[in-house]
Amino acid sequence: MKRDTRIVHAGRPKYRAGSRPVNPPVVRASTVDFESLDAMDAAERGSRAGEPVSAYGIHGTDTTFALEAFITELEGGFGTKIFSSGLEAISSVFLGYLKPGDHVLVVDTVYSPVRRLLHRFLGERGIGFDFYSPREPDIQRLIRDSTRMIYTETPGSVTMELQDIGTLAQLARQHDDLLVVCDNTWASGFCYRPLEHGAHLSIVAGTKYLSGHSDVLIGSVTAESSTFPTLHRTRALLGCSVSPDDCALTLRGARTLHVRYPAHAERALKVAGWLESRPAIARVLYPVLPSSPDHSQWQSQFDGAAGLFTVELAGEVRGQTKKFVENLTLFGLGASWGGFESLALPCDVAANRSVDDWSERGDLVRLHIGLEDPQDLIDDLDTALSTLR
Repeated sequence: MKRDTRIVHAGRPKYRAGSRPVNPPVVRASTVDFESLDAMDAAERGSRAGEPVSAYGIHGTDTTFALEAFITELEGGFGTKIFSSGLEAISSVFLGYLKPGDHVLVVDTVYSPVRRLLHRFLGERGIGFDFYSPREPDIQRLIRDSTRMIYTETPGSVTMELQDIGTLAQLARQHDDLLVVCDNTWASGFCYRPLEHGAHLSIVAGTKYLSGHSDVLIGSVTAESSTFPTLHRTRALLGCSVSPDDCALTLRGARTLHVRYPAHAERALKVAGWLESRPAIARVLYPVLPSSPDHSQWQSQFDGAAGLFTVELAGEVRGQTKKFVENLTLFGLGASWGGFESLALPCDVAANRSVDDWSERGDLVRLHIGLEDPQDLIDDLDTALSTLR
């Protein structure tokens, strides 16, 4: 089946007595009552093995399992586990696959809360880490005997550099016990699937495009077969749990991903192309644009694009970011993205880089293009830009 058809049909309930609800029922449970001890033992064995079996509420219900099955289908993986946020999913990957004495390579563009997690949590527990530039030509030279993970994003947060996951995966296969983990939130499994390129784990903040309506916090990790058992055990040991109501909302939003995601991209490309022509904009960081240094890689590896990109203001208007964003009326000022609404967020990249120096570049503003009419958004941006001196 084509992708759009799979999105509509994945994670649907089975027929029982000749009928079924179109959407999985919302099953709320802490205690699960069993008919016999044998039935309880069988459920617990299945749950420990990672099967979609209700043994206790914390491990999930039919609603949870339906969403996990949906994301597994979307990402092309072996199995998926759901977490209460994207950051919890990321934290669980670090905790589940790294131990004191291990070393992890992290792309310098990493989502800024992960940077704080590395310094505050992993570093204090004897897990070493180093950042590498998204433009690093020779990652092999950075790998130590103790390196157990390459943690990356494609594209990178804010500055949008693409990573060649296939190349990283080939490199990892030359070393024992070296995993490639990719934050895939920008693509959300819709237009790019890291596991198909050799990654071991793919992380998505379903808070963004999967739910799509800015009313759910949720995250997921999808694994290939060799890494799924550790993912399953880690989630169970840490006691991570997600409300079935949040799972149901996410699954309901994800059913229209194939309609919403291209609509965001279509509007974003129109707005980004217009912004490139404005004298107050030094450049637009968006791999979809032909001006991007990663455009050819985007064309060859991605099936589409998100509505998220970043603009760099020209040096002549440096220091006027606050004025620019506060004169926007259709763009909300918020940290998230992926919902139906447009958002703007100033980003201090220089303070969140360890390798590449951004201190001499122009001010950056990240824009999420929602589902408004793109001409209205352009007019709003034009008015705000006209206030800059």
